[in-house]
Amino acid sequence: MRGCFVTGTDTGAGKTVLAAAIAAALRRGGERVAAFKAVVTGLDEPDDVWPADHVLLAAVTGTQPQDVCATTFGPAVSPHLAAQLAGVELSLDALVSAARAAAQRADVLVVEGVGGLLVPFNALHCVRDLAVELGLPVVVAARPGLGTINHSLLTIEAARAAGLDVRAVVLTPWPEKPTLMQRSNRDTIAARGAVEVATLASVGPARAELARAGAGLALQRWLEDG
Repeated sequence: MRGCFVTGTDTGAGKTVLAAAIAAALRRGGERVAAFKAVVTGLDEPDDVWPADHVLLAAVTGTQPQDVCATTFGPAVSPHLAAQLAGVELSLDALVSAARAAAQRADVLVVEGVGGLLVPFNALHCVRDLAVELGLPVVVAARPGLGTINHSLLTIEAARAAGLDVRAVVLTPWPEKPTLMQRSNRDTIAARGAVEVATLASVGPARAELARAGAGLALQRWLEDG
């Protein structure tokens, strides 16, 4: 597979925006792009501005939401708990097969994780296990503010400990006039994490706007074979 696995330092760190920007930019560049998200939770608490994750990713790739994610839950809780509440069990093998099936329909696959890398799917497996099985390079979405150094470096360590290739950390939403602290955070993560650190400005859910933002990222380099 050719593509990337977008994870985050935490819930709400900007994974979906980053994944959508990457997918939209690649599609505008002429690629056939598929997006995949293993699980979506929190549909009982819709956002007034942003559509559900799988709905947004479907919109920017020109597919249907069920093609992006067929496993959705209402409560805004961890996938393993959402599955327990629904009386089902999430299977890592089934999630891997669904992701690979999505990849066969496109030139490039953009996978969005759920929460952070160690968020559990079930008693045995977590998001990191899915990333390992797919073997895609990892791009980390992180906040630019206070606390992001620790969260970002922990995520990088957790990824590399499992043999994952972390291509970049993307700080988002990056302000037009970053503070001294935000600039220091960017430089410190790059130096201590030995990783490329990029930035993504605040954007809205329109596909054209996401594509413009994603075009400013080093996508082709991140997608190259290691």
